[in-house]
Amino acid sequence: MSRPKIAPSLLAADFGNLQRDVEMVNESLADWHHIDVMDGIFVPNISYGMPVIKAIQKHATKPLDMHLMIVEPDRYIKAFANLGAHVLTVHYEACNHLHRTLQAIKSEGMLAGVALNPHTSVSLLEDTINDIDLVCLMSVNPGFGGQSFIENTYDKLTALKELIQKKGTHTLIEIDGGVTDANAKKLVDYGADVLVAGSFVFKAQDPTATIAHLASITNS
Repeated sequence: MSRPKIAPSLLAADFGNLQRDVEMVNESLADWHHIDVMDGIFVPNISYGMPVIKAIQKHATKPLDMHLMIVEPDRYIKAFANLGAHVLTVHYEACNHLHRTLQAIKSEGMLAGVALNPHTSVSLLEDTINDIDLVCLMSVNPGFGGQSFIENTYDKLTALKELIQKKGTHTLIEIDGGVTDANAKKLVDYGADVLVAGSFVFKAQDPTATIAHLASITNS
C-alpha cells in the first residue's frame, strides 16, 4: 500500500485568509485539499458555494477532494468537474440511484466517492463497492467541524476493509471527523488510506508542522 494520504479540511481554514491557507497546504506534506460542501438541507450548516470553490481552485496545486453533503448531488456533478474535482464524494443517504450517480461522476473523469454517516452500515455498499473509488467513513455526524471522534468507526473500518478484500477492489478508505495525532496511527493500522483533518490542523499554532507530524506518525 502506498503511504496514507493527509487531506486537510478547508472548512476549518481562516476564510478571511483562504488563499494563505490553501497555499500553506500546497507547500506542506499534505496530499489533497478536502472541501466540504454543505447546503443547509442535508446537513444543518451551510459552508461555501461555487465562487469560493473556484477561488480555491485558482490557488490549489494539489488535488481537490470534494465532499458533497447536499441533497440531489446529481444536479451538480458536471459543475464540480468543471471546478477541478479529483475526487467527488456523494452521501449514500442522499442518492436514490447510487449506481447511476457513480457512473455519472466517472463519466466526467473524476474518482467516485461515497460517504457513509455514522449510523449507516457498510454492508449497504456490497452491491456497488466495485464501482466506488473511495469510501468516506464519517467518524463524526456531518455538518459541523470540531466534533469528537466516534469510536465505533474502528468496527466500521474493519468491516469495510473485509468487504473490499472480499470483492477484490482497490477502493480507498477515507476517515473524516475528529482525526488527531491520538488516533491517526490506529486508523491507518485498521486500514485507512486517507485521513481528513480540519480543526486539528488549522487551529494548531503551526499547521504546517502539524501536517508533517501527522504524516510522520502514519508512516511509522
